[in-house]
Amino acid sequence: MKEKTGQWRKNILLVDDEEIIRCTLRRDIEEMGYGATAVADGKTALAALQENYYDLVLTDLCMEGISGIEVLKGAKARSPEIGVIILTGFGDISSAIEALRNGADDYLLKPYAFTDLALRLRNCFEKQEMKKRLKVYEGFLPICSVCKKIRNDKGKEPGSGDWLSVEEYMQREAGVLASHSYCPDCYEKAMQELESYQSAHKK
Repeated sequence: MKEKTGQWRKNILLVDDEEIIRCTLRRDIEEMGYGATAVADGKTALAALQENYYDLVLTDLCMEGISGIEVLKGAKARSPEIGVIILTGFGDISSAIEALRNGADDYLLKPYAFTDLALRLRNCFEKQEMKKRLKVYEGFLPICSVCKKIRNDKGKEPGSGDWLSVEEYMQREAGVLASHSYCPDCYEKAMQELESYQSAHKK
């Protein structure tokens, strides 16, 4: 019995000019718990990408007219986050490797095994989720709530950067030298503390 592996609803665009492969892929992908839209050529695929969002494109490499490489480029132009898996025969494996160099996330040889397809889809979606989490982390600037130092994770794994003072961080990342002064609130507070100190020592 084939096990459903889709843990969340993902939408996949299938592109293949062989009807039997399109139907088989669609059936298998839907059995895994994913949504599937099947089209017969690259032109229709590019139009579908403009009209709808897909989490992943599974496209045949060699098709008449618009090739799988052009579908790959169109998908990545639509959104760099879209996963693309190239479907190819064994004789075209060198072209599949070239597709990887052009931004494809993986390739699948046909005829394929159900378990191999499931594994590659799952790996691609897990990689997408990891990229999303990293992108979220990149939007935050970690600051110590006690000493106010900043963790500089630039060029390193999130959470492994050096802790720098605000002045060091500004100089290293922006080339700006900090000059120390008072904001109005801190100035007023400092004046009040000074007056309290002077009053206490006059007695």
